[in-house]
Amino acid sequence: MATERELSDFLKSVEKRAFKRSVYHVRDEEAALDIVQESMMKLAEHYGDKPPAELPMLFQRILSNCTLDWFRRQKTRNALFSNLSDFESAGEDGDFDLLETYTVLEGSQQAESAEDSTRRAQVLREIEQEIQALPARQREAFLMRYWEDMDVAETAAAMGCSEGSVKTHCSRAVQALSKALKAKGLQP
Repeated sequence: MATERELSDFLKSVEKRAFKRSVYHVRDEEAALDIVQESMMKLAEHYGDKPPAELPMLFQRILSNCTLDWFRRQKTRNALFSNLSDFESAGEDGDFDLLETYTVLEGSQQAESAEDSTRRAQVLREIEQEIQALPARQREAFLMRYWEDMDVAETAAAMGCSEGSVKTHCSRAVQALSKALKAKGLQP
């Protein structure tokens, strides 16, 4: 059974990665914050009494379900209401800037030139666009495996599918990303 301290420490340890993952999915920082907060509340409310070792997989599954629920609500809302303001400025506030969240490794003391910084920012934007262009299940499997560093079994449990499906989704995502990045002149 997880103590309050263990649960709190776990939630602190996953909040930033969960936020980044949610932003990749929903492409809206405010909605991503809501999804992460809702996921954390559900974990604490319904599964706070579980052993600490079970918390990561439970949280990933809850986060996935909350994200899917958000998409369902958006689909319903968009079917009922048409907001013309949604079409005016789609790129101003809702964009996620990967460069802002990218941190240089602490061990490197070299100053980065403006040219290198610009090149890195362009490459990161290209990679981000290609990840966002992946089909939802491939993107979810890819981010869990390579962003969240979960193994195949954990990813399968969190996604509610077989390990073979996870491997297939990841393989297809890696192939699609590799092909798209090579077409843009980037070597993965």
